Amino acid sequence: MKKWAVIRGKEIKEILKTTPTKGKRQLEPLKSRLIAGEIPFGVMEDSEVVETESEIHKHEGDLWFCLEGETEFICGGKLIDSRVRDNSNDKELYGTGIEGGEKVILCPGDWLWIPAGVPHLHRSSETARLVIVKVPSAR
Repeated sequence: MKKWAVIRGKEIKEILKTTPTKGKRQLEPLKSRLIAGEIPFGVMEDSEVVETESEIHKHEGDLWFCLEGETEFICGGKLIDSRVRDNSNDKELYGTGIEGGEKVILCPGDWLWIPAGVPHLHRSSETARLVIVKVPSAR
């Protein structure tokens, strides 16, 4: 397996032609490459996502770049009903919401950095597509 990867602009354009599906999902073919450990990023689609779990990643940060649409993030604060996520080896917590977080709206071209350990959630009443890069914590 190569130790580097090139994702061409035309590939991203093809991904963005995908018909939106209600809910939250990673888009192919980057999803499979992310799961296989070939790349540390993917394209996330939020489409009509009103309710969503809050989460904390203990050992990695999330770097988000908005490609299309608008997405609302809630960052910081405290997880409500915090639990360890199944199959995460205690590396991720999730909850039913966030108490005391700050609302951030991402629009096309905007970036958002969420360090490891920071509670967050995201949702969109329409369709938004974002690049998410998983960054291992330096701690």
